[in-house]
Amino acid sequence: MPDTGSKATDALSELLARKDVLLADGATGTNLFDMGLASGEAPELWNESNPDRIRELHRGFVEAGSDIILTNSFGGTRQRLKLHDAQDRVFELNKRAVELAREIADEADRKVLVAGSVGPTGELMEPLGALTHDVAVAAFTEQMEGLKAGGADLLWIETMSSPDEIRAAAEAAGKTGLPYVITASFDTAGKTMMGLAPGTVPALAGEFEVKPGAIGANCGVGASDLLASVLDMTAADPDAIVVAKANCGMPEIRGDKVVYNGTPQTMSEYACLAIDAGARIIGGCCGTTCDHLKAMRAAIDNHHKGSRPDLDAITARVGPMINTTSGQNDLAPRRERRGRRRG
Repeated sequence: MPDTGSKATDALSELLARKDVLLADGATGTNLFDMGLASGEAPELWNESNPDRIRELHRGFVEAGSDIILTNSFGGTRQRLKLHDAQDRVFELNKRAVELAREIADEADRKVLVAGSVGPTGELMEPLGALTHDVAVAAFTEQMEGLKAGGADLLWIETMSSPDEIRAAAEAAGKTGLPYVITASFDTAGKTMMGLAPGTVPALAGEFEVKPGAIGANCGVGASDLLASVLDMTAADPDAIVVAKANCGMPEIRGDKVVYNGTPQTMSEYACLAIDAGARIIGGCCGTTCDHLKAMRAAIDNHHKGSRPDLDAITARVGPMINTTSGQNDLAPRRERRGRRRG
């Protein structure tokens, strides 16, 4: 991947220069559900109504060893907030999201970065839908201005699917002067719902006037499949800084709850494999708790990078592929997407 970002010495680059591998945080949504968030309720509104619970989640991630914590702002565009009649509160809700995370990060006895989470708008881009490039750029810019005002170290554009929406988000991020990260969810037969293959992401990032500080994969359908996506990206550009943020196993219905079946040991194995596959920023998505992160922190700190794994090695250690065509992104369509928010 070409030169990354608008600044030579931004906070993300500085921390990556000091540490070979960074630990990102775990799930936002599933942990908030466990803390009382109701189905259909906007997590972003908790930044004002339940700030102590948001602080508690961030503090747990920091105490577990995270180097990067993501703000509670995944659905912070006006398109998403409109579903909760909060479309006129974009700036204040995003600013508050960062302020809460910033409080906790700044209490730490080490450097912890605050990343402003930016999810997709939930609308389809032209010509499949009504969302135009200019409207998308304006929406992301509005959200990112709030995140920047709150004191974010970087922007974290995540769970993306459409190359065109990624382009719009990257354009908006470039205007802020902050470093930014882009991760996509390769959950539709190994590509995104809109057909983006992991191996093509470095070339897509190379199109942008201001390059991302890192690219990668998050969410999806399981750790093995996500690791296959990481292999595709690092094969396409061995110099890229790649993010791996996998779900904690697979979801299971237990009574009235959805529980992810990944264990701390499984997530430890995943973290080590992600390092061997070339990832430099590793975290967890849906279902990943502080206990999982503690195990991942220990694994990262004690792991010496080994040989690049193949799919057989990955499945032997963290479980079978959900999609038999994983690792063949340019040869076959893959995986069916399920609607959800990050974490």
